[in-house]
Amino acid sequence: MDAFKIHTGKVIPLPLRDVDTDQIIPAQFLTSVSREGYGENLFKRLRESDPAFVMNQERYKGGSILLTESNFGCGSSREHAVWALMGAGIRVVIGRSFADIFTSNSSKNGLLLVQLPDQTITELFSQAANADLSLTVDLESQKIIRPDGTDIEFQYDPFRRHCLLNGVDDIDYILSHRKQIEEFRQNQASVRFVDTFQ
Repeated sequence: MDAFKIHTGKVIPLPLRDVDTDQIIPAQFLTSVSREGYGENLFKRLRESDPAFVMNQERYKGGSILLTESNFGCGSSREHAVWALMGAGIRVVIGRSFADIFTSNSSKNGLLLVQLPDQTITELFSQAANADLSLTVDLESQKIIRPDGTDIEFQYDPFRRHCLLNGVDDIDYILSHRKQIEEFRQNQASVRFVDTFQ
């Protein structure tokens, strides 16, 4: 996966709670055997049922930071929801809270989720509704920089931070320790051999 260090993008405000993975990518579109092509069907039912839906508005075209409410990504564990968001150009999702499995799927695919306090989320929603809002998200410093230069600190799991900064998934991370693993296996084999002849 691509490394994530710093990203600047336009904010798309989605003021809905409990957005589940079926709303993010409806089940009827889970037909591809690859990760490609899901972006075009992101929020398909919501976009078709509401002409004023945020993803239909011209002012938010090209936005790459999604601002959400609580429990985003709940529902089924489909990894396709992450693929759809990333396929549509979303690199960061900022919200009050996220579903556990969605959080795991996101970090393993290079999508950064940032959880912020309620008051901060409310402020960002207000700013994004009143005018175009762009933010810079810096994973190395774990800060979000507003247009006026002020910043918002956020916490992120140290292991997942390491993986995102270096563009490695779980398997890549394990393989990066191949030498130590082989040395451990050889040591274990030597110990078993000695034990056999004692």
